[in-house]
Amino acid sequence: MTFGKDRQLKKEIIETGKRLDVLRLVSGRSGNLSVRIDEKNILVTATQAALGSLKEKDILRVDLTSEGDLKNKRLTTEFPLHSLIYKNFPHQAVIHCHPVLVNAYFAVYSDIKALTFETKLYLGNIPVVAQDTPAVTRPELVIEALKESNLAVLKNHGVVAMAGNFKDALYLIETLEETVRTCAVARLFKKEILDDLDKELKGALCNEKAYDMFSKEHIQAIVDLVNKDEFIAEKGREQDLTLQLVIKLEGHDEAYKFIFEKGKIIKLEYDDNAPFVISAPGDVWKLIFLGKLNPFVATTQGRMKLKGELGKLSRWYVPFNRLFELFKQVKIK
Repeated sequence: MTFGKDRQLKKEIIETGKRLDVLRLVSGRSGNLSVRIDEKNILVTATQAALGSLKEKDILRVDLTSEGDLKNKRLTTEFPLHSLIYKNFPHQAVIHCHPVLVNAYFAVYSDIKALTFETKLYLGNIPVVAQDTPAVTRPELVIEALKESNLAVLKNHGVVAMAGNFKDALYLIETLEETVRTCAVARLFKKEILDDLDKELKGALCNEKAYDMFSKEHIQAIVDLVNKDEFIAEKGREQDLTLQLVIKLEGHDEAYKFIFEKGKIIKLEYDDNAPFVISAPGDVWKLIFLGKLNPFVATTQGRMKLKGELGKLSRWYVPFNRLFELFKQVKIK
């Protein structure tokens, strides 16, 4: 049974390597791939393996708890990064590669310019980790970045993506590469790219008081701020933002139901009976309230759970994105 699973996973690694090569996301012997077999064991590509032409012998089975396996001279120099990801996250597959356009963009810019809704919905803010050496020598910094997103950029080096399977991890990298390509083409048309879609309103109120996260006072402060916001009011009227949306803290009784009517929250209730329910553990909500993680991105990356159809909720992307911007203006302790 295990032997059959290993062979299937090796086949997936080989196919993913070929796909990366076709998309020009790797070159030569750069990059590495890994996949979880079970709680203790992973498969990882060996050092100096060319991802575009992998053979089964280029893929190592490693027991993360075995001292002998960890001393294998064929292990990639990036193995500590792969190992630490599996020890900190439940994801099943990891891709580390060096996309040319992404590397070029982040060599001169510190964050991504989101010109399409797809970028905003599936990528959000991409964390960037400083990189001073050819190999990742401080994987703990990458782990911190991956707490904010399933995709992180290693400046002057490459990217690392994690997901439930190789297809989803590769999709994140493809989307980022296409986003950078879009930025480059847009700049040909207009040197100064302006995007006011989600620009914060001038003079927006900022509440300096700090609240206990998910307390009634915390959520009420958000409601008050939302109902004073002219941008949400305008877009809410235009797009008929009328629905019931619940935010919930996993493992706790706290649930808050926002009852929207044409962009205004006309009532706040304390139950989870609604067409749309967004739930997540405390550490994810903290990143959201601090403005480090967008709930739409958290949902598409599986960090948050959504009851209801994301497609229907996305019709109000613009006012909701503003709502999430307001979250961080209400300080938490």
